[in-house]
Amino acid sequence: MKASELRTKSVEDLKSDLIGLRKKQFNLRFQLSTDQLADIAEFSQVRKDIARIKTVLNEKAKQQS
Repeated sequence: MKASELRTKSVEDLKSDLIGLRKKQFNLRFQLSTDQLADIAEFSQVRKDIARIKTVLNEKAKQQS
């Protein structure tokens, strides 16, 4: 996900994407702890995507106020 792509989405879409990524992160954390995670890089990529979405949401909130 790129930040420029995220900026074109609505706030509701961003929030739903954030919820989905949080669920994915939760599942990856369990797979990591039970040694079932095949690709460790996926875990860090999900964390970065969550941070990007939160950043764009904060930018949109500042623009509205």
